[in-house]
Amino acid sequence: MSTPRAWINEIGQYEGQEVELRGWLDNRRSSGKLHFLQVRDGTGTIQCVMFKGDVSEDVFTEADHLPQESAIKVRGTVKADARSPIGFELSVKELDVVSRAAPDYPIGRKEHGVAFLMDQRHLWLRTARQRVVMAVRHTIVKAIRDYFDSKGFRLVDAPIFTPAACEGTTTLFEVPYFEMGKAFLTQSGQLYGEAAAMAFGKIYTFGPTFRAEKSKTRRHLTEFWMVEPEVAFMELDEDMDLAEDFLCFIVERVLESHAKDLETILERDVSKLRTVKKPFPRITYDEAVKVLQAAGNPIQWGDDFGGDEETILCSQYDRPVMVHRYPSELKAFYFKHDPENPKLALGLDVLAPEGYGEIIGGGQREEDFDVLVKRLEEHNLPREAFEWYLDLRRWGSVPHAGFGLGVERTVAWICGLHHVRETIPFPRMMERLTP
Repeated sequence: MSTPRAWINEIGQYEGQEVELRGWLDNRRSSGKLHFLQVRDGTGTIQCVMFKGDVSEDVFTEADHLPQESAIKVRGTVKADARSPIGFELSVKELDVVSRAAPDYPIGRKEHGVAFLMDQRHLWLRTARQRVVMAVRHTIVKAIRDYFDSKGFRLVDAPIFTPAACEGTTTLFEVPYFEMGKAFLTQSGQLYGEAAAMAFGKIYTFGPTFRAEKSKTRRHLTEFWMVEPEVAFMELDEDMDLAEDFLCFIVERVLESHAKDLETILERDVSKLRTVKKPFPRITYDEAVKVLQAAGNPIQWGDDFGGDEETILCSQYDRPVMVHRYPSELKAFYFKHDPENPKLALGLDVLAPEGYGEIIGGGQREEDFDVLVKRLEEHNLPREAFEWYLDLRRWGSVPHAGFGLGVERTVAWICGLHHVRETIPFPRMMERLTP
């Protein structure tokens, strides 16, 4: 019978058995007649102990000279070891070298600057820190899908190429588009999500979005992923309920799977995540301005919130805070204005604590045809590009609402990362298009 291949994250089920591991040499050290090989396979890292008498002389010698990141196959017996971070180690009987790595691996054991590590992003992904970040991202993405799928939402794929702006014409990436002249990379799937909600009741779009913002802050990428639910017959209060429940679900899922790694590898204080419970505090924009002014911030009514303002607001609470009813001038053309005060839009932002700022933005949409036509004019948007969108108000218009959650900002907050550039495998920013 052939030796079964095992993955490190499942190694416990093979205790006392002989298995084959396939992976890369992460580190090694020797102590006389012993080699300690740290082997990773993408799911985890395990110590493989090689006794000189258990393998041939040639294999023992070769193991002592293998460069970091050499690809290897290791066969041996799985043994319990309380000293091991994963509770097990492998007693090596055989070792095969699949490919011998070049010497001088760029990402060594010394400290490196972030700029250097970003240049080596294709290799930086192999480190334990990045393994945890990407694992959390995976769990968040799966939790997003599980949440909406379990509640009867229909996934609808929105186009990447669009004919017009959704959020604002100054942040569009323009691309040539055959004889039609030009198209734009999508800023949001929302408008198409509204059309789908009128067909299927409750939907979500999920995909990459693009913003040509000339911003170098720690919260911005030019390409990021966003999930956007949209629900027919939903108004602002229900929208806030949905956002709150959704965010709590995501955090709970991550803590179930990654609390230990968050603490030990990322040094994340997970106690600050365990406070993310319903209900979230809900304050109006007016109330938020008063809080900021009382804290010494020079903001005036009508100003938008930046990173400093969001940080001050979040510092008042131990969980995300919802800010709603912003000045209508700050919001896109499709936001419904508050019937009780037309100067306000029925919008909402969810601000994450600890200075991470907005992770959800959304609100109630304008369902009236004539009002929407007027808004297009006020925002200097070409009506012909939005005729299909106006059709949604011609036939079967209803109140509806939704929001967008940015995956990368959510990963940054949950992992406690300083910058969103670590939250996606290959980040795109103003100054970075490679690797």
